[in-house]
Amino acid sequence: MSPGPFSLSADLKRLRDEGYSVRIKGNLLILRGVPYVDGNRQVQFGTLISTLVMAGDVTCRPDVHTIWWDGSYPCNPDGTPIAALRHQDRTVDLGHGLSARHGFSNKPLEGYADYHHKMTTYVAVISGPATTIQPGVNARPYAEPEPEEESVFNFMDTASARAGIGALADRLAGDVIAIIGLGGSGSYVLDQVAKTPVREIRLFDADELLQHNAFRAPGSPSLDELREVPLKVDHFAAIYSRMHRGIRPNAVAISAANASLLDGVTFAFVCIDDGPSRRAVIEKLEAIGASFVDVGMGLELDDGSLGGILRVTASTPGQREHVHSGRIDFADAGGDVYASNIQVADLNALNAIMAVIKWKKLKGFYRDLEREHHSTYTTDGNMLINGDCS
Repeated sequence: MSPGPFSLSADLKRLRDEGYSVRIKGNLLILRGVPYVDGNRQVQFGTLISTLVMAGDVTCRPDVHTIWWDGSYPCNPDGTPIAALRHQDRTVDLGHGLSARHGFSNKPLEGYADYHHKMTTYVAVISGPATTIQPGVNARPYAEPEPEEESVFNFMDTASARAGIGALADRLAGDVIAIIGLGGSGSYVLDQVAKTPVREIRLFDADELLQHNAFRAPGSPSLDELREVPLKVDHFAAIYSRMHRGIRPNAVAISAANASLLDGVTFAFVCIDDGPSRRAVIEKLEAIGASFVDVGMGLELDDGSLGGILRVTASTPGQREHVHSGRIDFADAGGDVYASNIQVADLNALNAIMAVIKWKKLKGFYRDLEREHHSTYTTDGNMLINGDCS
């Protein structure tokens, strides 16, 4: 994480200038070393943890008045709990190695003006009894600021922290993702994966971005960009690198000759419709023990309207046989309507979303009751069918 917020945000800078031990981790503001009285009338030290609302690298006014506390429940000098703080008492895993044992609520009539106001108000309420028992103790040790953590994002993911799902997001963080094929479905996969904390995203596609691609991918290139005929991987890497730092473009089609480019990949999205290329990719992914999701789409024009089936097939080291038993077609690309570059960006997006959801299920982010490794969606009947359940 860039140290920018502490130099650009007056409230955060003021906290550090006044000697508070504050840092940002996992998109949360942490203030350590807060003295308090425990139930045995002993002075202890705990940690305040607040969500952050940011506009880029600059803080906004706090949107919630509640705060997390890591420590036993603070008490008055006589050892009775400070009742005015009580909000919820349960241990919460906040992700990024952070946890809290209590949630506090202390709301001024006008709310909190900024994060200096919020954090120091809670410090005063919690630490007041401690100064009675041990005069001179305070939460301002004037410690050297802790180095800020590095992040895969160029700006903070405040949404996960606000939703309290930081621990779930951590389950995605270690993956090195390959997206093989940046056509209609692959580009939408990138749009979703770039918003997760995966360590690295490798893009593979040898094709140029042409005009028909603009109608089946997220966002929109300008006319000038189309005239430059950029490579797909370079075009999409430039866009999503604005958010995610770990995007690596590779302007190649994976084959047996260059499959070593997949070494180190832990999960892949296979979004190509060429059977022989797909086979080379899958053989390599299986050889390195990587899990993957392969997507496919077949459409037909009948009686003046389109119909078809979207397919998502997952493969993990513990379940691979179905991939080679007819679930995935390794023949040359067929001649159905989709192969003619028909514009069905909505179906491309849906196919990609189904694939990303399956990845997140495999990582334990989403609950997975059926543990299916193959699913199809039929457009005309709006029918979703699961198969190859483990």
